[in-house]
Formats: sequence, C-alpha cells, structure tokens
Amino acid sequence: MEQKIEFICEWKTGNYTITELCRSFEISRPTAYKIIARFENEGYEGLKELSRKPQGLHPNATQETVVNGILSLKEKHKLWGAKKIRKLLYNDFPDELVPSVLTVHNILKKHGLVKPQKRLRRVKPIHPIFDPKVCNEVWSADYKGKFLMGNKIYCHPLTIADSKSRFVFTAKGHYRENFDSAKAEFKRIFRKYGIPKQVHTDNGSPFGSVKAIQRFTRLSYWFIELGIMPVYSDPSHPEQNGRHERMHRDLKAACAKPSAYDLKAQQRRLNRFVKEYNNVRPHEALDMKTPATVHDFKTRPFPEKITNFDYGPEMRVLKVTKNGSVRWGSYNWVYVSASLQGKYIGALEMGNGIWRVFYRNVFLGYFNENELRTKEQSVRLETNLV
Repeated sequence: MEQKIEFICEWKTGNYTITELCRSFEISRPTAYKIIARFENEGYEGLKELSRKPQGLHPNATQETVVNGILSLKEKHKLWGAKKIRKLLYNDFPDELVPSVLTVHNILKKHGLVKPQKRLRRVKPIHPIFDPKVCNEVWSADYKGKFLMGNKIYCHPLTIADSKSRFVFTAKGHYRENFDSAKAEFKRIFRKYGIPKQVHTDNGSPFGSVKAIQRFTRLSYWFIELGIMPVYSDPSHPEQNGRHERMHRDLKAACAKPSAYDLKAQQRRLNRFVKEYNNVRPHEALDMKTPATVHDFKTRPFPEKITNFDYGPEMRVLKVTKNGSVRWGSYNWVYVSASLQGKYIGALEMGNGIWRVFYRNVFLGYFNENELRTKEQSVRLETNLV
C-alpha cells in the first residue's frame, strides 16, 4: 500500500514518464495504468488490495440442502464414516447432487464431526482361512466379550452371522456362556433361517476345546448330528475370523459404550443394532450394499428330530460310557470324549492293530490296539499316527 501511494505521488508531480516510473518501481506498464485508473475512480481507497474470494457461489459447491442431509445422517449414525453416509444420500437426492466421498468427509470435518484416528502400524493383511463362495456355506459364531450392564451384571452377547453376506442372524444377550444357552439360540435361528454347511467358531467354550479330540464339544457333536460340520480358527488367532471380529467392534461401539441398565434393555439395543446392520448400513465388502439385499435365504431346513445313523458292516460299533470311554475286549478301555457319553461310534480297522474312529461320518482319530496288551490298560484317541 505504501508503494502504491508513493507511486501515485511521483506520478502526480509530472516529472517522470510512465516508463521511468515502471522502471523505478519494477512494475509493468499495465499494472501502472491499473493503479492510476483505480486512483482516479476511487481515490486512495481504490489502492487497497481487493479480496480474491469469488463474489457468487462456486458452481461446484455442494448445495445447502445436501449439506444439511449429510449432517442429519451423521447425527443419526454417529459411528459411520463418509463412505456409508454418502451411500445413503442417494435415497434422498438425485445422483448428480451427491458429492464425492472426499467432499462428504470435508463437510463433516468442517463441522467438527470427524474424530482423528490413530495411525496404525502397517502389517501384512491376513485373509480368513474359511472364505465361502456362496451364502449359507459357512456361518460364523462367537460370544462377544462380556461387559458390565448398569445393574453390575455381565452381559455375554452371542452373535451368529453368514460369512459370505455378513448377514447377522442374531445378537442374543446371555448371563453366561454355556451349552444350554447357546444351543437354545442356535435352535431358534436354525428353525427360522435353516442350517448351513459349516459353523466357524473360535476354540472357546461352548464351541470348542483345545484339549478335546478334534476340539469337538457337546455343541459340536450336536452340529454333526444336524449335518453341519464344525470348523475352528487356529488357537490364539482371532484374525482368521476377522469378518466376525469386525462386526463385534461395531456392536461394542453401538451397544456397550455405554451399556443399558439390565439384560432386557440391553437386548433391545442389540436388536436395533442387528436391524440397522442388516438393512441400513452399507458394507464396503459388498460394494456398499446391505447384507439383507445380498443374503440368500434359501437353505436346508432344520430337522426337528435327529435321525439314527447306520454304520457300515465293516465297522465295529461301540457305545461311549459315562466316563467318555468305550470298552475294548473284556478288560481294556479307549478314551474318546466325555461329550459323546451315551452315543455310538464306529471303529474301522486299517491293519497292524491300527483303528480309525468315527462319529457318524466325521473322523475323530486313531488308536493302536497293540498298546492294550497289559490288562486293564487304557489309551486315548490320537489325531495323527506316530
């Protein structure tokens, strides 16, 4: 500003030409004439720097109604990011008015609705070992970690979901994690949605046990009786069921922070989460579709009555006693599993005293009858031949 005033003062003296003034102030002739024109029209006020901000609304600016829609959706879904909120904008606005994901994110950030995330160490991604190609091929199940409710009692939510469509069949709050509670909820879901080919779980009770043969439990053998194969993640590797664990993170944020007062109120929260997760929340792994629109509800019906299984004539059929063993000969015992007490297994001879043991059509393990020479000696099943 001072240089502009000095330039005008020198020009008004008439002692210098425009060329000399431009050389002295190191400006171009168009700039000099522009400064002189502003001074003649507005006086010294015209020499002030003008704002470069556009006078009108930028043609690519997001409309106010769209901005209000973004803020309204964020208020309703506080835990959702820009991608999911943008997907829902198509339900209320024409396609040409919906901004990009980056624009939605910037609008949320401008209004203080974006929480900074911690920078995580980049690691090599681990893909699930059970990657189904169609719906109802593999279901995943788990007890989400317990949390205290307002009445100081722990809630243990049991979750069951389809591994392909991510459709959550249930999030049922229980007071404890046991066989009876889990079986009752599985039975209700099987009656409503049918049964899958496999159920993928971790190794915790009541789903599996690392000390049991093939990690099978009472619940596992009930699955086998229904024609469902239980499969497990490796011990201490929850990332192998990462899809289910990711859903648990959303469930915890929506239902456990904070939790409800009692189990009845907590169950209402869990039900609302399942409904929104299946029908409203877009899923990136599903091309921003919802699990309910992707899932195939046609599957095998639940058999109300367990049918008897006939072992082949080449097998020796044995009944498991209360202590989980089968009698072999007059004095010897082979321990199988306490979860199979009262049920029948089949033993198939392979030669050299080696026998393969099955429960129905599922292989359990081996035992060597040569180790039973000593009177009243017992052996356990092994999963591998030594």
